[in-house]
Amino acid sequence: MKSFARFSSSVRAARRPPSPSFPPNRALDLCAPSGADFTAGRTVVARQPRVTAVRTFHHAPVAAAAVQVAPPVTTEAEPNVYRAHLSPYAPYIRQRSSGAALVHLQTMMEGDVIPELCSGLAHFPGDERADGLATLLGACAEWGLEARSPLVVRLINGCLELLSGGGVRVSPLCHLGEVARALEGRRSALVTQVLASLCGAVREDGASPSEAVRIYSLLAQCHDPASRRHKVLLSALHRSTRRQVHGLNASQVSDVLQSLSQLQQRQAVSLVLRLSRRASQVLKAFSDAELTQVLSALMMLGHHSEELLYAVEEHLPGRLGKCDPELISTVVEYCLRARRRSEPIFEAVAENFVDNAETHTSLQIAKQIVSMGRLNYLPQCSSEMFRTLESILSARFAQFPPRSLLEVLHACIHLERFPLNHMAKVFSPHFLQRLRAQGEPLDNNALGQLTQLHLSSSLECSYYWGPRLPFFLHVKNFSSVDQAFETPMESRLYNQVKGPLAEMLGGRFYNTRVFTRSGYTIDVEICLDEDGYVLPPAQWDHTYKRMALCLDGEKRFCSKTQHLLGKEATKRRHLRRVGYELVQIPFFEFEELRTLEEQVQYLHDKIFPTILKFNH
Repeated sequence: MKSFARFSSSVRAARRPPSPSFPPNRALDLCAPSGADFTAGRTVVARQPRVTAVRTFHHAPVAAAAVQVAPPVTTEAEPNVYRAHLSPYAPYIRQRSSGAALVHLQTMMEGDVIPELCSGLAHFPGDERADGLATLLGACAEWGLEARSPLVVRLINGCLELLSGGGVRVSPLCHLGEVARALEGRRSALVTQVLASLCGAVREDGASPSEAVRIYSLLAQCHDPASRRHKVLLSALHRSTRRQVHGLNASQVSDVLQSLSQLQQRQAVSLVLRLSRRASQVLKAFSDAELTQVLSALMMLGHHSEELLYAVEEHLPGRLGKCDPELISTVVEYCLRARRRSEPIFEAVAENFVDNAETHTSLQIAKQIVSMGRLNYLPQCSSEMFRTLESILSARFAQFPPRSLLEVLHACIHLERFPLNHMAKVFSPHFLQRLRAQGEPLDNNALGQLTQLHLSSSLECSYYWGPRLPFFLHVKNFSSVDQAFETPMESRLYNQVKGPLAEMLGGRFYNTRVFTRSGYTIDVEICLDEDGYVLPPAQWDHTYKRMALCLDGEKRFCSKTQHLLGKEATKRRHLRRVGYELVQIPFFEFEELRTLEEQVQYLHDKIFPTILKFNH
């Protein structure tokens, strides 16, 4: 190990940037290195070439742990401990003026220093030799040598020969894979061989938490979904990581979740659940960026953890005043995806919005307002919040992306806050043209939002006399695949209700899934005549009054509450305004009824008081 440490010192000496005392505008003047005897333990030292206009190089990792280094023969002070770290090997960007320097530098590497260092690696054990080769390849990547240059080809062949013999541990393998990808891309033969070796190593011995993080990161950059070997490696890595989740620190949890989201591992449900649980345990240790990364990854993977939400509710409000606005907007977006109407979070977010909204970007503001609107949450400081929002929209109207602005105004009507000053601008030809001009076509979602804004201005704001949405842009109905405007009736709840309803009415005197002229869908419609009697289907043409039964399944409510989502609350207001009598039949009431008699009596008590109103 001592000889390998001395070898590492030699590589660093060869890669050390030029001294600032050298005069400018000098070409490279190469100095031959001293003789080398690796077996005798002598240190190879390459004297620094005199270079100008060459960038400082990043140190590449050499060993998996800190090692004591013999003091090198050099005029500069150098630390005695060299710690391995993960370094992204970004390809060297060559400037036109440094072409001659690159040629001389390549000549030095191929002719003298690096080949001698490379030849001495044969005497090191497999892991140390792999780290040494990776260090040399990393130097080549940073110095801008191409993958097909003789030196790089020689080093890569040496790596392939080493890997064919097996026995290399996970950490050196990751080091090799990272460098090989930087040099040759993800389809490199060396990357393929590294991943094959990693597959065997992980299946046989598993991987430590730090090794798992590196493998996931490497796979995220090199993964081929069609490769059976990659699938086997991922499966083995998932199993190994699941066993060690309790030992992951906050940074490692964040890194693994980010890699899983990049790999789109939605099927790794068990691992994601455990990582989410671990995230809730170490929540206070996350930095703002790490927690943002965790929540974003969980949203991408389609997982929402109650335990994590409880932890966020407990710890986030206290740090909101000093945290990154991006974290705030990510937290409320996570609540929206989980349909979590969290009072502690939204109250803290609203207060922070009143105090600091000027420092937030347009997109961050949009996420916060949209989440509150869609979850039908009106904070206690709503007056101050909407005054602040009005001020920001007035000052930065042109800076908001058209789609984000439309989302904000649409969310406001869910909370019965009607932005009339800005509706006039939104319905103007200029704004509609902006929607088209910025690559955001007027798709069904945008048209639906514009139509609901129009309905609110027509049905709920009789004092609004500004521009209206042109009729040809109105959507014909709000039913959509993404359920952005109304949630379809649950078949299970309907099957429970239809029998008792027919029993109470004396027959199937109702219609289902009826489209209204305003674009909404009625779950169950009952038609009444002028005297308030229920009409049979044959006489529905003589309908005087219509009754809408809202069979409200679980998805129409915020999670684990009896609060309707914003889109459902808006739909009911508009239906009442166009003349429907509404009767709500929520799932949490009806499912408590056990007998047919109880169900019939419940429907009678719900429906007939409304019918009797028409007899007076």
